This record gives sequence, C-alpha cells and structure tokens, in this order.
Amino acid sequence: MPVYKYHTFAEAEQALWTLHPDQEYFKRIADLREFANALSPITYPRGIFKFKTIEEANHHRERIELERAKQQCLQRQAPDEDHAKRI
Repeated sequence: MPVYKYHTFAEAEQALWTLHPDQEYFKRIADLREFANALSPITYPRGIFKFKTIEEANHHRERIELERAKQQCLQRQAPDEDHAKRI
C-alpha cells in the first residue's frame, strides 16, 4: 500500500472520496460490513413494524442500535471474573 503525504487535513479527507466506484470498491464495502457485523452483530426484533413516517422508523432503528451499544459498554466494563481468579 503506498504512503501519501498531505499538506492539509482537507486534502487528506478529499483523498478518501471515491467518485467513480467499481465492482472491487463495492466488494470491499460488503466485506467491511460483513466483518463489522461479525465483530458486533445487532439483532433486530422479529416481526413487521408499521410506522407513520420515515422519521419514526429511523427513531425505532436508532433506539435499537443505541440499546445494543449500551449493552456492549456494560459488558466491557464488567470485571472479568476469570482474570480476577488468576490474580
């Protein structure tokens, strides 16, 4: 992988843009999403939900994802019992 030198943060940020994605780009994005889901899967409630607006649907999804993030934080903050036994 080549190393690039940028003079400004904006120049570096612009280098991340993909203006003309090809099939390889979409494959890399799919692989990244698959990897992220393997690391931290989010399980959505089963069933069909009816929403009056897209904002209401987005709020529902965000609430589910926020709850999952809170659960992960609590799990990571919980003392490791095996580690405590080894000490």
